[in-house]
Amino acid sequence: MKSYSDTIKFLGEDLEKGALPALFYFALSAEDSLLLSPFNQIVTELQSPKIRIFSMTIPGHGNNLPKEDAIKYWKKHMQNDNSLLETFFRAASYEISKLKENGIISPNQFAIAGLSRGAFVAMHIAAKVPWIQSILGFAPLTKLSNANEFAEIKTRPHIRSLDLDMQIEALANRSIRFYIGNRDRRVGTTHCFDLVKTLAEEAYKKRISSSPIELIVGPSIGYQGHGTSDETFSDGALWIKNKLML
Repeated sequence: MKSYSDTIKFLGEDLEKGALPALFYFALSAEDSLLLSPFNQIVTELQSPKIRIFSMTIPGHGNNLPKEDAIKYWKKHMQNDNSLLETFFRAASYEISKLKENGIISPNQFAIAGLSRGAFVAMHIAAKVPWIQSILGFAPLTKLSNANEFAEIKTRPHIRSLDLDMQIEALANRSIRFYIGNRDRRVGTTHCFDLVKTLAEEAYKKRISSSPIELIVGPSIGYQGHGTSDETFSDGALWIKNKLML
């Protein structure tokens, strides 16, 4: 693993070799997203001299914070405002845009992806960076206000404003693929379906009659049906390869 900056880590060829196809992947901390199995399985599937894979640490991870308590961390810091996540989304959007400006990534061979809350993060960042065209999410959190940790404050406007259905107009013209279990009780299979349906309807309004917005539903596995199978990670990696022309 290599460092691009204090906040960005990556795997792949040295930056002196110029622009290469790239994936930005969010799951846990930057290091764990790239190196910790099974969360990094798409990384291991894709890793080669042909691609660089970047990551940043999602709030609530790193610094010896327990990864299973990340959403609790979000809630604790978002009781009265949403600056924790919004600040991160702006910072990550800026860093990704700088990678493009510095000739390290090409917008025509770039994708963003995430696992669970990492997919939620990836979607928000893509909403702020219009040239990001390919978005991949495994077991995506789509409705933050539905998370158990936010039950007491889910109706507050600053929480509701972060649900992904508030980003429909910004995201409906992208190529999006989600994978989710048929009974995911952690993030909600129905919430994911509703988001995809609404995105497709908005795309149609924008005269995109056959929008590349996909939801692939498979058997739920793991705790609360929120796991992702090896086969699903492999299929997602193949989708990325096709998008990046690898």
